Amino acid sequence: MSKLSTATVRKQPVAASATSSGQMVVQSESFEIVTNERLEIRDLTDEVMARVRALPVHEGLLHVFSAHTTCTIVINEMQDALKDDYRTFLGQLASSTHPWRHNDPEVSACDRGNADAHMRALTMSHSVTLQISGGEVVLGTWQRILAIELDGPRTRTLRLQVMGVA
Repeated sequence: MSKLSTATVRKQPVAASATSSGQMVVQSESFEIVTNERLEIRDLTDEVMARVRALPVHEGLLHVFSAHTTCTIVINEMQDALKDDYRTFLGQLASSTHPWRHNDPEVSACDRGNADAHMRALTMSHSVTLQISGGEVVLGTWQRILAIELDGPRTRTLRLQVMGVA
């Protein structure tokens, strides 16, 4: 188990300020991730950064979106000890054994028994918007783009949209 957090490294440092003019580009794409656990934290940073680097946008915005109510997208640090802490926190936040009405077949058509996942999702975001500068995603040293699966295992569709100047 690593004691170190994963550092985010750009190919070039972020400029103090950047101005760019050129053709406005908007490009969107979807991709899937397959989760293996009921509650899973997946680091998407390297894949998202590679996808952005392959696009023609030099300065702009990146929007990462999860098309699911029980799979969220957040910015946080990625470290094994923190992943364990995230799991503990989310477990304490909404118990899977609580008698949630969503899990009760008398009042809900849901047969997954996943009300705890929905309650946890209320505290997080289903998307993040980040800057692109110099053709790369702008993140702090320890910031990572994380998908948090709350009701796995599942196949999840994530969407990227990049808007900016080529």
